Amino acid sequence: MASYSSQLNQSDKKEPSMPKSPASNPLTPSLPSKAGDRRFWGALNNSNQALAIASAAQQHPGLTLVITKDTLSAQRLEEEIGFFAEELPVLHLPDWEILPYDTFSPHQDIISQRLYTFSQLPLIKHGLLIVPISTLLHKTAPKEFLQANSLVIDMGQTLDVETLRGQLENAGYSCVDNVYEHGEFALRGSIFDIFPMGEDKPFRIELFDDEVETLRTFDPDTQRTEEKIEQIRVLPAKEYPLHKDGQRQFRQNWYEFFETDPKRSSLYTDISQGIPPAGIEYYLPLFFGELSNLFDFLPESSLIIHDGDIEQAAKNFRNDVELRYEDRRHDIQRPLVAPKHLFLNPDELFSALNQFPRVQWYSDKAPDRAGSEHFTTPDIGDISINAQAEEPLTLLKAFLDQPQVANKARILFCTESAGRREAVRELLQRIQIRPTEVESWSDFVSAKDPISITIAPLDKGLIVNDESDQPELILISENQLFGQRIMQRRRRSKSKGNAENIIRDLTELKEGSPVVHLDHGIGRYIGLKTLEIDNQVNEFLMLEYAGDSKLYVPVSSLHLISRYGGDSEGGPALHKLGTEKWATAKRKAQEKIRDTAA
Repeated sequence: MASYSSQLNQSDKKEPSMPKSPASNPLTPSLPSKAGDRRFWGALNNSNQALAIASAAQQHPGLTLVITKDTLSAQRLEEEIGFFAEELPVLHLPDWEILPYDTFSPHQDIISQRLYTFSQLPLIKHGLLIVPISTLLHKTAPKEFLQANSLVIDMGQTLDVETLRGQLENAGYSCVDNVYEHGEFALRGSIFDIFPMGEDKPFRIELFDDEVETLRTFDPDTQRTEEKIEQIRVLPAKEYPLHKDGQRQFRQNWYEFFETDPKRSSLYTDISQGIPPAGIEYYLPLFFGELSNLFDFLPESSLIIHDGDIEQAAKNFRNDVELRYEDRRHDIQRPLVAPKHLFLNPDELFSALNQFPRVQWYSDKAPDRAGSEHFTTPDIGDISINAQAEEPLTLLKAFLDQPQVANKARILFCTESAGRREAVRELLQRIQIRPTEVESWSDFVSAKDPISITIAPLDKGLIVNDESDQPELILISENQLFGQRIMQRRRRSKSKGNAENIIRDLTELKEGSPVVHLDHGIGRYIGLKTLEIDNQVNEFLMLEYAGDSKLYVPVSSLHLISRYGGDSEGGPALHKLGTEKWATAKRKAQEKIRDTAA
């Protein structure tokens, strides 16, 4: 059998090689110490990016804010960092998942998570928050609004039910017969149910006269009580006030923002009657005047780590916002608030960033300046499994048999799920490799076994060298073994299902980008179009297919659409509407996955 090196030469692929000059170790990155200090990290182009950030966040004594150029990067980093730093508290600030100036409002679960995160940021002593630049640029309700509209209910507390009802209604909660969702409360005799924003489960308050006798969580599906607790914290149900004072403030500010007659606006009429219209989030300045932003909520000791490309990403987002504003601003029934009142501009962004110590990372070389370091790691090379070959694991075995790998390095195979872990374990037994199962990254680092296997959401593996630039730790992902990532459904609550990711992907699509419709296959995203059907005005996603065919997809069906994940160089071939080609392709792909796992 040919050596690994000769195989690579024959196929014009490079054998793994060590860096020519010492490189920084992603386990021990250097950090800035005070506001205004900067560091520049280069060559973070695989899972060493997540490892370096996780190490930095563990090393920094306060909160670490990570800013990515898009939502997909934020999601990937959150998953990978969760593996490398499983004990690190991670806060999640979801995007509204609506486009700027949309006539839709975010789901209550999204608002719940956002309000919870805003409430925790001033209190957190050590942890991590990851946000895409588009989320960071949105201005928010003032910090004081959250504090003024929150309340605490304790065991044994004296409670006036009618006063509490008024407080909850002023905070945006809805009175219902039975509580199922965030932002709801119900009163039945001496029992008071409420599902506060930011909580995983609703609570049941049982009163004895006017005293809180018991506090328990309960299951919203069965309505059965569960565990006893001592205290409930109730956050406001909205990111804006819709009580009488809020309505009054809105009406007063209308004339400062718009020149249109409010009597001709159904939005003005609805808010004046306490009815929240869809898309009300883009009228926040009328409720408050001056807004806050995420930086106002950060502790002074925070460290900021951001993608080196966020300046361009911020400019692109701003351009998209202004285009949507100009396209929609002329509707006298629904006038729009100018972008300067709703979003940070790039100058404001970097002025805020300079108030904190920060790190910029780059996938390639960092700028040649003071504070720069490079995390160059050797390339593992091609170790993919060829299911059609007589010896499918030839490349992997050749890599593992290299002296610098076999003699010292410890190896961790990373799989997507328990089922995939067992499938990979069976494959490795064919070349007499029996990896030890570990539960986490820390278990692997502290263990002594030469080869281990675990469940980890890594897109691409990496090699971590020791002080003499020899491989010490090697991570191999499923993607590297099978040539494509075998996607598994993440374990999530029903409210945070797969549709959430798809919607976030689409908010970042550019016109002309290829997309995949679940039922119709590969098409091209042309743009958003507003159509009136049955006297209802809605936005549709316009897709182009082969033969110049057009498909209009309502926003409510965005869960059927995802990004095109293949090699789009030159553009993929578009499918033809009304044919069986897409169904056949899906069936073959499923068969291929089963064959690979066999």
